[in-house]
Amino acid sequence: MTGHPPVALITGAGSGIGRALAIAAARSGYELVLVGRRAEQLEETAALLAQAPARLVSADITTPEGRARVVEAVGARLDILVNNAGTLRVGRLTDMTDDDLTQMIATNLTAAVQLTRDLVPALAQAQGRIVNIGSMFGMIAFPFFAAYSATKFAMRGLSDALRRELAEFGISVTYVAPRATRTPAQARFAHLVEPFGMKLDPPEQVAQRAWDGVLKGRNTVYPGFGERVFATIQSLWPALIDSALIKKAHTSRAQFALTSFNEHKEI
Repeated sequence: MTGHPPVALITGAGSGIGRALAIAAARSGYELVLVGRRAEQLEETAALLAQAPARLVSADITTPEGRARVVEAVGARLDILVNNAGTLRVGRLTDMTDDDLTQMIATNLTAAVQLTRDLVPALAQAQGRIVNIGSMFGMIAFPFFAAYSATKFAMRGLSDALRRELAEFGISVTYVAPRATRTPAQARFAHLVEPFGMKLDPPEQVAQRAWDGVLKGRNTVYPGFGERVFATIQSLWPALIDSALIKKAHTSRAQFALTSFNEHKEI
């Protein structure tokens, strides 16, 4: 025992699920490394932590310089890495620009892979845990979320592969798959909530269930019972999901004709 509190690093900690996870981790006695692009949002998160120790790192983790700043702030030991940062583009794939796709893949996937690679030595020192915040869109691919779903499917694959690859170093991996969450990003696809029958959870509820699963050492966390059922149907009878979502996509097209597809929210 070192006598020091365990350390958890959370990317995208300035709002939404990331902020709520920081609060949950602080309540569990963790020292925090909070990472995000906007310093003022990180400061707002830190103010909610009841004076729990926190290092704030304002950095763009899609860049080598940004990741280097994060690694430096962590030091030699890290108990939990939460890859939560993400960005969302909603709309027909044919309306996505190269910049839309590049930025979404870089933020949601590539940066998480690269940061995880860079922090493996610190995680191995603590025999720590990687927590990848995915999505039900990484289990069931919705129309108009094609590229976003691709990044989340990839994060699920990354989680499974690293769980097997890093086990020899004592590193565990948890994949979290929440459904749509009531965050600033949700406003950008509000017009799809009703046509697709989406249920929106508050980020505090999602984060607490995710954190509870992490502390219990679970490999996969679905914050809601309905998501587990839906994922089972997808795996056993994918044609049923195809049929249902094709119909919902058809009924939503009239709304899409009146909506800009390139609106987005970065976390």
